[in-house]
Amino acid sequence: MLTHLSINNFTLVEHLDLEIEPGMTAVTGETGAGKSIMLDALGLALGDRGDGDRVRAGTERADICAQFDLSKLPKAANWLKAQDFESAECLLRRVITSEGRSRGYINGQPATMSQLRELGNLLIDIHSQHEHQSLLRKDTHRLLVDDFGNHHSLTASVAEQHQAWAATHARANQLREQSADYQQKVQLLTFQVEELDALGLQPGEIDALEEEQKLLASAEDSLNLSQQLAELCGGEDQSLENLLGHALHLLNNLPHKSASLTEAQEMLTGAEIQVREASSAINNHLNSTEINPERLREVDDRLSTIYQTARKHRVNPEELPDLYQRLSDQLADLTGDDNQLEALEAKEGQLKTTLLTSAKKLSAKRKTAAAKLAKAVNQQLKQLAMANACVEIALQAEEVTSHGLESVEFLISTNPGASPKPLAKVASGGELSRVSLAIVVVTAQTSKVPTMVFDEVDVGIGGATADVVGSLLRTLGDAGQVICVTHLGQVAAKAHHHLQVVKAQNKKTTTSQLKALHEEEKVAEIARMIGGSESAQSLAHAKEMLEKA
Repeated sequence: MLTHLSINNFTLVEHLDLEIEPGMTAVTGETGAGKSIMLDALGLALGDRGDGDRVRAGTERADICAQFDLSKLPKAANWLKAQDFESAECLLRRVITSEGRSRGYINGQPATMSQLRELGNLLIDIHSQHEHQSLLRKDTHRLLVDDFGNHHSLTASVAEQHQAWAATHARANQLREQSADYQQKVQLLTFQVEELDALGLQPGEIDALEEEQKLLASAEDSLNLSQQLAELCGGEDQSLENLLGHALHLLNNLPHKSASLTEAQEMLTGAEIQVREASSAINNHLNSTEINPERLREVDDRLSTIYQTARKHRVNPEELPDLYQRLSDQLADLTGDDNQLEALEAKEGQLKTTLLTSAKKLSAKRKTAAAKLAKAVNQQLKQLAMANACVEIALQAEEVTSHGLESVEFLISTNPGASPKPLAKVASGGELSRVSLAIVVVTAQTSKVPTMVFDEVDVGIGGATADVVGSLLRTLGDAGQVICVTHLGQVAAKAHHHLQVVKAQNKKTTTSQLKALHEEEKVAEIARMIGGSESAQSLAHAKEMLEKA
């Protein structure tokens, strides 16, 4: 629980060191004295948003420290250990400069605002005077039921499972919406791949076919000219081979040859060899070449098919093998998407089943918790002068969401026989405030956090009802620690401890001070609260109220 609060240069407070005792502590003071400053400072230590305007005028920074005893807070102690802030006690510190810069500390180590808030939720429950406004929202109703039933782990599981299912459902829907277009793409790619596969174009085939086409197309002319070349090189009579042979014969018969003639003989000998080889090559060509119109048509048709296919796909003929590979890869990817859709749909079904199982379990627990909460709230309303009021908690089935299978709504009838209707349509401001207080008191009884703060939750209440409210808060204080900012003497009289906020002014500054009241001071303060002045009658009444507490 909260044991010590230190405030320096925060709004109207120059310096304050306050020991906080177990039980119920009332915080009172005249209007405008700054009763909520203590709670505002505490909120900053717990991670609330702060700015430079909260720093006391003329100073550089505000410094707030809150110390807690963790002996009854094992969750908070475990959290500190997990975050490496472990200590026997817990010290939260918040520093805000006049320029608006802010720093947080846990047990002397720097901490983020998120860490302060997360730890703060394990240390204190704060109920403000504006909570009854949030009671008009269905989301608040659901949270109240789940908090009362301690459904936190189950609601977290449902939210996580819904997120996983929703992500898979969205992806599957995306693939399903693409299904028609997908089928068209698959059909087109399948046709194109099959067409190119049937074409079976091989690397280098086009060059080979074009060369063969040229040879086949010119075969007749090639044979005629090659025959003439053969006769010229190796025929009878005046062929090159015979003439070279005759020349070499003449050289061989010379009795003496000069160096030039010897060189000439060598060259003619080489020429004779080259002519003989050329003649052999020409004869090979003549033997291997034939006029084949049928093969020429086959080559022409093959090239024509290749060229037409290339034009259809708007690529060069040489690029057809690469195109075939790209289209095959695309088809494989689309086939993979089809398999992915099947896998996603299977996963979607599994996640939906798991989600519905958890959501149905949550629904059953909510039904039980809602009945218990409504019964407890109605019992409190009778003590708060609303004996004819009856609160019901309706669970309305809907499609599964991250919050479960139903919406939760508080309904109320304020007169016997009247049908229950939503709070916003039935309850007046005062009635709504009392309903809110009844819910706060009931849910606070099930809270595992020993420190509860109430900031003027008794607004709109007076008379005997205020006396009941004070008794309820004192009962909560008997089991833990309650800090209550109140303007009602009947409530303050029930407190175990009493703190008074006093505003002091001079020509230069205004300050707020907080002091613990002794018995006579309590009497005077409560007399002021119930009568507006310290008359003999109000003092006697105040003393009587304290004695009855």
